Amino acid sequence: MDGTQLTPAKPIEQEGAFPARAPHPDASCFDSILFRTPDDRVESREQPLFFRDLNLDHIVHAITLGYVRHDLAPFFYAPLRDRDAIEFRQEVFRDLEDDRVFQAVTSFARRMGTMRQMSEVVARSRYPFEKERWFLDSARAYCDAVERLFVEMEAMALQSRGLRALRNFLADYTGSGAFGALRRDATTLAARLSAVRYGLLIREGKFTVRPFEDEADYSADVESTFDKFRRGSVKSYLTEPVQAPEMNHIQAQVVVGVSKLFPDVFAALVKFAADHADFVNETIARFDREVHFYIAVLEYIQKHRQAGLRFCYPQLRRTSKEVHSCQSFDLALASKLIDDGKEVVTNDFFLRGEERVFVVSGPNQGGKTTFARTFGQLHYLGALGCPVAGTEAQLFLFDQLFTHFEREEDISNLRGKLHDDLVRIRQILDHATPDSILILNEVFSSTTLRDALFLSEQIMSRVDRLDMLGVWVTFLVELSTFSAKTVSVVSTVDSHDPAIRTFKIVRKPAEGVAYAISVAQKHRVTYEQIKERIRP
Repeated sequence: MDGTQLTPAKPIEQEGAFPARAPHPDASCFDSILFRTPDDRVESREQPLFFRDLNLDHIVHAITLGYVRHDLAPFFYAPLRDRDAIEFRQEVFRDLEDDRVFQAVTSFARRMGTMRQMSEVVARSRYPFEKERWFLDSARAYCDAVERLFVEMEAMALQSRGLRALRNFLADYTGSGAFGALRRDATTLAARLSAVRYGLLIREGKFTVRPFEDEADYSADVESTFDKFRRGSVKSYLTEPVQAPEMNHIQAQVVVGVSKLFPDVFAALVKFAADHADFVNETIARFDREVHFYIAVLEYIQKHRQAGLRFCYPQLRRTSKEVHSCQSFDLALASKLIDDGKEVVTNDFFLRGEERVFVVSGPNQGGKTTFARTFGQLHYLGALGCPVAGTEAQLFLFDQLFTHFEREEDISNLRGKLHDDLVRIRQILDHATPDSILILNEVFSSTTLRDALFLSEQIMSRVDRLDMLGVWVTFLVELSTFSAKTVSVVSTVDSHDPAIRTFKIVRKPAEGVAYAISVAQKHRVTYEQIKERIRP
């Protein structure tokens, strides 16, 4: 009778499956799947200030929700500043769009997840030999994950610099003496444990562990004796025993007894744990964490693709401020609309020549703020090397991104709303450069029209001199013709019913009167509506 739950697993590979190989000449080049060179590596623990305004906090939370263990948020808080570094990530994303490559990488990630779960059991194990056995299983799971990834990638036509370098590294690593010794020792030890046989005598609340003596198996005789009582087919009540992840004190005592019968095998188990205490390669561990950045993003956008929305890999330019995007949309809003079963409206935009700032006007709830957020999301996610919403995009590689969205008055700073707006905008302009992007949404709504226009023109003049890219959502239609750098775009309404929003943003002169009529109709205060109500 086998009384232990530490059932040895089947050996993963036979010894000698991966013979030693000469190091690959490019293997030493691989350091990270996210960063082109070690000098590019950057993470941030602080969420950028503009995340909330652009709904990027919701987007990153949704992307990383299932990957808390991998601590992915710091990668999303640190945009890249180098065009080639961004293209490095885009190449990896493109490779992972191939189902075979994606499946190979996600299978590796699952196996590494199994290894980590085993390692967690090792950390909390309390009984002799339990810790070491789980350690052995975790080492074998690690070897399995690494070897299978290399085998699968070896047969693939990879295009990205990152994954090709990883494949070269794996060729070198799996053929190294250190990895070979780990795999060989783990396979041999697992086979020796599988060969352990013992007997367990249980009587009167006690048990005795003794050598296995090839006792007769009476199962067939018992079944034969009772077979004559069978009346037709019967329901089977056989169930699999519940396997707890950790031993209880009875099982631990059984294992101690077995270890005394096979001291050499259990001594080898202890020695294996000591000899391979740090078996996880640092580069492999880094890849395991970083590759989840790609997995999480692709899984997130798949939801949108299934709803018919499209994504592209933008071209990033540092010298040209001519930007454009086709069929773009707000990712955070799109997620909500998809969940609610509603249609997602896409928009196109472009800036050419000396054009720099979109001045967005139109009726309330018409998509103006959504357009501004979309512009910011595209540039930020593009700077992370991620696919962006739309069928095509050319974007500017910015140095800083600033936003100013209307907020509730904060009584703790002892400033009024207008004063607070001015302080925040002054801080932005003090730090902005010609390579920055500025997104303003309904500023100075707390003051008079005359003062709001005066202050806005002063800010626009500063933005104009800096030659910044930006979006300004405003009810001040005069800003749309401020200079040759400003472009008027308007959130449109239904041509037959001005009260119905289309959520389409088009390049056209601002028409403040038309939207005033729309608002008046909504509140039933047009000339015709008032005249009808007072008719005797």
